[in-house]
Order: sequence, then structure tokens, then C-alpha cells
Amino acid sequence: MHQVKVRTFTPGLNPRRTKLESPGWAGERQPRKDGSMEQAWHCLPFSEGARYGIELFYPYSNPLAVGTRGGRVILTGDFGPRPENYGGEWPPFRPFGDLYYTYQVSLDLKVDEGFAIRTEPHPRFYTDPTHTTPIALPALIRRWWPMTYFLVFKAPPEGDVHIFRPGEPFAQILVVPEEADFELVPMSEEEAAERELQSQRIYASRETLSADSQWTSATNTVFDESAPEENRPGLAPPGDVRAPRLAFFR
Repeated sequence: MHQVKVRTFTPGLNPRRTKLESPGWAGERQPRKDGSMEQAWHCLPFSEGARYGIELFYPYSNPLAVGTRGGRVILTGDFGPRPENYGGEWPPFRPFGDLYYTYQVSLDLKVDEGFAIRTEPHPRFYTDPTHTTPIALPALIRRWWPMTYFLVFKAPPEGDVHIFRPGEPFAQILVVPEEADFELVPMSEEEAAERELQSQRIYASRETLSADSQWTSATNTVFDESAPEENRPGLAPPGDVRAPRLAFFR
């Protein structure tokens, strides 16, 4: 197993493997059964994608609101006096041009040789009905950098606001190969036929694969799921022991 070694100068940043929060940003704790409303965590690709990285938490005791007025980024928050022995910029947020702003995170994540870290929005950005979740810009930070000094965020459009709240996750970091060493090539006819046959077999077997787990949501969407022999830790919220391996919607 690979290791990511952590060094941080900001108490409360609390980097950890991303966890689904239900109830919370991953949806309500509604079971997979007839009549339930679809929740984000019901979707296996989203759940596994959301849990793929490292989440960071807003470490300060007062919230920060970020808005745009008259084409300028406005930061509204009370950070108090500069902490003793703090060597960085204070406050740690500042506008960056007219469309962006930065946060001086001062976080060191040391990954194994051949890997890098990539920043991105926290997955709760995709489930937030209020559109107030901060939007971290993607950045690839290679292993030889000894510190991630700052993160860049996209400012909200005029009249909207992004809010950093104490204890809420605000960004996610992925550990990825340092080089995207691949090329796109046409699939051979033999490979295409094999893939098509695999798809048809899965579809034709869905009644067997989901014999014990099929359910119809409140919006009349039929979910066909196949439970694996061993559940994946952390995928399902407490109380829901099934973690679907395959999910079909129709």
C-alpha cells in the first residue's frame, strides 16, 4: 500500500481520506428500498469517486463569505489578530485578479516516487443545492515540491456567494500518476466485439445479479444492484450493510 506523509502548519485542517457524510452532503440516510428518494450515495460511481481522495477542512472559528461585486472579489470574514509565530500571510485569503482568490494552505503531502497530487473541488460541490460550496481549481503539484503553499479558487458570479464554514470540507486532493502516460487509439474490431458482448451479458443477467436488491425510487426509477461478496468499507452509511458492486438504472 502506498503512503502519503502529511505535514501541516494549520491546526484544524485535518486532512483525511474523504468520507461520505449521510445525513449530510452525500444525501439523506434513505435506504435502498421501494419509495425512497434517490440520494447521491445511492450511486456507486459517485460514491467511489467521492471517496477517492483526501479532504481538507476549513480550520478557522469564523466563517468566510466570498462574493463578487462590481467585478471585484470581496472577502468578508473576521480572522482576528495574526497568531503568534505565524510566518505566513494574514489573513490567509486574498483576491487573485478579478475572477479568483487564494488560500495560503501551507500543506505538505509527500507522495511516493512517480506520483503527484491534484487539487479539485470537494465532492459536496456537486450535491450542494445552495451553490455556496467553494470551487478549488485543478492543479497538478509534483512530488519535488516540498509544500503546497496556496490553493486557488474560482470566485462566484456577481450576486452569488461561496461560504467557508468552520469544520466543513472545502477541497479535495487526489493522488495521481505524475505523468499522464497514455494515448488514445481506436479499439480493434475484436476488442470492440468483446466489450459489446460483455455489456450485453451484464444487461441480460441484471435480473439474476439484482435478484435480492432491486427497488423502485419515489420518482419511479428502477434500481438494479448487485451486492459483492465483501462490502467496501465506508461506502454505505451506517445501518445500510449493502454496498452495490453494479448499479443499473432504467
